[in-house]
Amino acid sequence: MHRSLISAAVALAFAALPLHHAAAAPRSSSIAAQAREATTQLPRGVIPSHYDISLTPDAAGGRFTARATITLNVTKASDSITLNAADLSFNSATLAPAAGGAAQTAKVGVDAAAQTATFAFERPLAPGLYKLTLDYGGIIGTQAVGLFSLDYPGPGDKQQRALYTQFENSDARRMIPSWDEPSYKASFSLDVTIPAGQMAVSNMPASSTTTLPDGRRKVTFAKTPKMSTYLLFFALGDFERATAKVEGTELGVVTRRGAIDQAKFALDSSKDILREYNDYFGVRYPLPKLDNIAGAGRSQFFGAMENWGAIFTFEYALLFDPANSTQHDRQEIFATAAHEMAHQWFGDLVTMAWWDDLWLNEGFASWMESRMTARLHPEWNTRLGTVSSRDGAMQRDSVATTHPVVQHIETVEQANQAFDEITYQKGEAVIRMLEAYVGENAWRSGVRSYMKAHAYGNTVSDDLWKQIEKAAGKPVTAIAHDFTLQPGVPLIKVGEPVCRNGSTTLPLTQEEFSRDRPDKKPLAWRVPVIAQVVGNPKQATTLVSGGKGTVSMPGCGAVIVNAGQSGYYRTLYAQKEFAQLAQSFATLAPIDQLGLLSDSAALGMAGLQPASSALELVKATPVGADPQVWIRIARLFDGLHWRYESEQGGDQARRQRLDAFAIARLAPLMAQTGWEARSGEAPAIANLREQLIDTLSELGDTTVIADARRRYAAMDKDPSAVPGPLRKTVLSVVAQHADAATWDGLRARARAETNPLLRDHLYALLATSRDRALAERALQLALTDEPGVTNSASMISAVAQRYPDMAVDFALAHIDKINERVDASSRSRYFARLGNSSANPAMIDKLKSYAQAKLAPTSRGDVDAAIAAIQDHIRTNAARLPEIDAWLKQNGG
Repeated sequence: MHRSLISAAVALAFAALPLHHAAAAPRSSSIAAQAREATTQLPRGVIPSHYDISLTPDAAGGRFTARATITLNVTKASDSITLNAADLSFNSATLAPAAGGAAQTAKVGVDAAAQTATFAFERPLAPGLYKLTLDYGGIIGTQAVGLFSLDYPGPGDKQQRALYTQFENSDARRMIPSWDEPSYKASFSLDVTIPAGQMAVSNMPASSTTTLPDGRRKVTFAKTPKMSTYLLFFALGDFERATAKVEGTELGVVTRRGAIDQAKFALDSSKDILREYNDYFGVRYPLPKLDNIAGAGRSQFFGAMENWGAIFTFEYALLFDPANSTQHDRQEIFATAAHEMAHQWFGDLVTMAWWDDLWLNEGFASWMESRMTARLHPEWNTRLGTVSSRDGAMQRDSVATTHPVVQHIETVEQANQAFDEITYQKGEAVIRMLEAYVGENAWRSGVRSYMKAHAYGNTVSDDLWKQIEKAAGKPVTAIAHDFTLQPGVPLIKVGEPVCRNGSTTLPLTQEEFSRDRPDKKPLAWRVPVIAQVVGNPKQATTLVSGGKGTVSMPGCGAVIVNAGQSGYYRTLYAQKEFAQLAQSFATLAPIDQLGLLSDSAALGMAGLQPASSALELVKATPVGADPQVWIRIARLFDGLHWRYESEQGGDQARRQRLDAFAIARLAPLMAQTGWEARSGEAPAIANLREQLIDTLSELGDTTVIADARRRYAAMDKDPSAVPGPLRKTVLSVVAQHADAATWDGLRARARAETNPLLRDHLYALLATSRDRALAERALQLALTDEPGVTNSASMISAVAQRYPDMAVDFALAHIDKINERVDASSRSRYFARLGNSSANPAMIDKLKSYAQAKLAPTSRGDVDAAIAAIQDHIRTNAARLPEIDAWLKQNGG
């Protein structure tokens, strides 16, 4: 599953704005010793092997009817069978021996709270094979859980409706009575009765299609391989499909009618990705086809989902329209496809045994996404982006409410909350570090062995470490346990270098980077460290163990630790050594410039070095530095600006001093970059242009704001006034600084827009206004039907980025309507996210009261983490902003 692009906060080391999630107790340090029997919340003794599902959806009526015949093995005598079911009503239930014989009618009992149905029988069931046949019905929802609908404008402004499924992590039970847990793998045969003229899509190709007497069609899909329930998929609508053949697999993209041309980039990208994955994993993609299905709208929880053979992706993460899409959009579309296609192996072919090891899916897919993007599009230089990704994980991982990568999951809600920065970004960063430690070839050999050994099965993390360690001949398991079975971020303190005979020896000490527990006793890690003398191409490696280590390398001079930035740790230099690096900053490799900026910002805000350290590096950055370094600097300014703006009763003159300094650094770069793309410019320049306009707009730069307004005013008469790749950016500036008349004009533009993708974007922009009165209007608009029910939650979230207290108050006052517009799987997280960026002490009591009134104690982890984040914002602002003030006064701010 790819995390929603709209909900992923920009990684700002100064801002501390990542989304936070539940804490959990550390696991035992030896997963290998655990029982191999998978966790389950269902009674043991019944194992499904195959589901026959006949489904008849009524899209207009919002309901469906179905029959399920489940082949199952009763392994111990019982007089009842319990499985998962949610929001289903049963008409009949019978059980018969699979080999034939008298059937029993079951008495059905439903436990709505536990999301289970129990079928009780008069005669006890002896061990053996049976077929359980269930006739039942259920609900077609309007949010992305279970079987749901998405509405969008069609030809002649007629509303169109399409149906899709979203089952991860535990929502297959909303459409199929099932053993809805990852370890209960089974095969599926699905047939659907659909209206004439519509297209049905599932995991497998259709094996037959027949026309019924009433004109409807019955589509029967081929039997799936053995897989977990959450990977089953079904979609229905007025679709188009384009295909390509790659190494025996039919690749397809499916869109609403009229949008198929915009899926060309995704289809072309998928062809290249599939070839690479077939080679890398050593196991060819095993299904006959792989579709990627686009859906209008959005979710607060996810952007795409890896259903085996039928990936679902929201349109904003799949469709590329040159008239409106940016270079950043192009890169995100590719990355999303690479992520979901990696899941076809890591997650679908080999699946974690229980949600404790969710990172085996998401961390690996995130790592493969980054690896594949860098390999197939080196011109994007996305390797530099791994620093920001790691930073997001460390921001989440350096407070008390963090959790281990491998975490204990007890409830469905806790599983929902496990889709966070630790699972995705820390998992990715740990894999990158371990691959660098053992070597690319050994790592790939281990992954290939893992795939072959566990195909169609379920695993825990140690199953992977066993294969990697065997291939590499290095103590991978011990290092991996340190980084996945305990939470936190190692801190490598760099001692004074000693240079003798043309080589440098550097003492290293391992502590722990904690933002909210300065006196915390450090945990212990075995940390692979790579270092090099600035200007010398030769790197040296060591393993810091037992809290201490040394590293020796050729050359003398300033030393960069974590050279190449593959390590998951913060690096703290003494002031003398940091000053040397600052003087050499312009000569560092771009990825090490980013790493030094990242560490300096985080350590400065934590009080471990001067808060102004990152600004010293900004001063040392030449105009000709890599565009991604300047993007990072712009985001650092964004973060500091947010800190000043979020202060309760703060002095605006302090923020204006920062803004003036930031504008003075960025405006000349904007003048050099320009509004118009130049022939042959690097893709990163397009991303820099977009970032500079966004940041300068946020900082209140009058030149950029005026230029955006001028272009917007001319846009309708002169399409060249706003180049396609800048359309979203220009609209964003105009919306942010809109007055009431401009806001009304944007709303009219949104109402008239027939392209669902652009329409959704315009409604989202209406919620970004700096004008408090217009932000209030956006909140009211969000709860009407006008924007579409899947846009409501994201509009309120957008308001919360600037006015968190107002958004939370509004959401709590309309909680029933909010819950109707938020994915059921996201509700316990949503309110915490709205308040997460606040620096108002009153928000803490609001969230506590909400959690006590509305959430079970086991579901309050996100709220606890949001409260910790708010406390950190308040504490850090009070302690560090005066240091920034003093530095700005001394440096012309």
